[in-house]
Amino acid sequence: MDTVTSADGTSIAFERTGSGPVVVIVNGAMSTAADAADLAAALVGTGLSAIAYDRRGRGSSGDVKGSTPDREVEDLAAVIDVAGDDAAIFGHSSGAVLALLATSVGVPSSALFLSEPPFRFGVHEPAPDLATRLQDHVDRGEPEEALMTFQRDAVGLPEEMIEQIRTSGVLASLVPLAQSTVYDTLLTSQVSTPTPAMLGVAQPVTVMRGEQTFAVLVAAADRLASAIDHAELVVVPESVMHRPDPAATARVISERMAH
Repeated sequence: MDTVTSADGTSIAFERTGSGPVVVIVNGAMSTAADAADLAAALVGTGLSAIAYDRRGRGSSGDVKGSTPDREVEDLAAVIDVAGDDAAIFGHSSGAVLALLATSVGVPSSALFLSEPPFRFGVHEPAPDLATRLQDHVDRGEPEEALMTFQRDAVGLPEEMIEQIRTSGVLASLVPLAQSTVYDTLLTSQVSTPTPAMLGVAQPVTVMRGEQTFAVLVAAADRLASAIDHAELVVVPESVMHRPDPAATARVISERMAH
């Protein structure tokens, strides 16, 4: 992977594949650039190129204690500086929130593709102390508790699913991402309701969601698409339960970038 230096000196790792028009992939919670490999390959297969990066506190990227959503905006700006101002941005989940926030404060792009962003619009908000509790778990050396608390209180998974995760052995691979749950919580709580600037971005906006996904994400996607005057809502049947299907997602993106 290559690296670029963000405004606060943090090293951000990224990988570029393909040689066509660029799509920067911004991942959601508890994921790294490696998790975007299938989508990147599908984009390349349509004639595009993809840049996937490790958000701070993940994978091969660095971190600074006390990082805020503003620092994550600067990280995306640094990646766009490498990709070029005419790059499109695909963001999934909290990555979609970050993409829209960054664009609203001047980070350039040619188009936005926002996949199941978890905007709450003031409904069923997580407790305001969630980020603090997550950070306390991390600081006490309890990364697994941070991960499980995030799944319970931010994502809203039922206890039986959380227990399945706990006993499945998956947690060990997620432990290095525990600090990032704090950052995702700070981001999604800061702009749980999109700002007027976020709703007024000039770029073409495509809001994407699956048919079979969490009800809160259906509500969020539909409401966001209605709130942005020029946004298009695309329902992707192949994307199931908050997992964007690589081939179908790439098809939606490539068709719109060809226009």
